[in-house]
Formats: sequence, C-alpha cells, structure tokens
Amino acid sequence: QVQLVESGGGLVQPGGSLRLSCAASGSIFSIAAMGWYRQAPGKQRELVAIKSTNGVTNYADSVKGRFTISRDNAKNTVYLQMNSLKPEDTAVYYCNVRVQERRIFPLENYWGQGTQVTVSS
Repeated sequence: QVQLVESGGGLVQPGGSLRLSCAASGSIFSIAAMGWYRQAPGKQRELVAIKSTNGVTNYADSVKGRFTISRDNAKNTVYLQMNSLKPEDTAVYYCNVRVQERRIFPLENYWGQGTQVTVSS
C-alpha cells in the first residue's frame, strides 16, 4: 500500500502565500504523475495542478501565473507554491499520486488526507 502525508495548509490573508507538501511512501515501483486537487464546500473537486513524470504540466486556468507545482522525485514528494492567494482559493486541498506499486502492476490512484487552506481577512 501507499501512504500520502500532506502538510502546509493554514490561514492566510488575501495576497499571501502558502506552500503545500505531499510525501508518498510505501510500496512504490514508479510514479506516473503527482498533483493537487481542491474541493470547496458545496462544490465538486477540481484539478489544481498536475505534473507527470514524462514532463507534462497542467494548471487550472484560475491558478495560472499564481501557483507553481514542483516535484522532488528522489523523495517522492510534490509541492504546490501558492502566491497571490484569493478568498476563492479557500478549499481543502488533496494530493493525488498515480503510482505503480510493483513491476507489471497497473497504475493506481492514491489520495492524501487533505489539508485546509483558508484565505480570509
């Protein structure tokens, strides 16, 4: 099994910054992609940013130019640097990892426990 541990959420004023981290551990043969999703109260979960191992990166239009996703492949860790935060960014942020646990096994999705990000004055 694979475990994801998230950290870095909190309360910040509009215009401020936060950096989220997500570390994967356990049975990991290879990772195809690591990314971040978020879900606000009463709304559906949406993709924020994702970075694949083959080099493809995708951002939601609402965060382009403000958020940056990065990976430390040696540590199986993904980060989300969030700048110029807005109240609309308030949500629970979930880490997602698409991982192959053993050779010839199929890819599986794993989710972190979620970390609350609140942007408010």
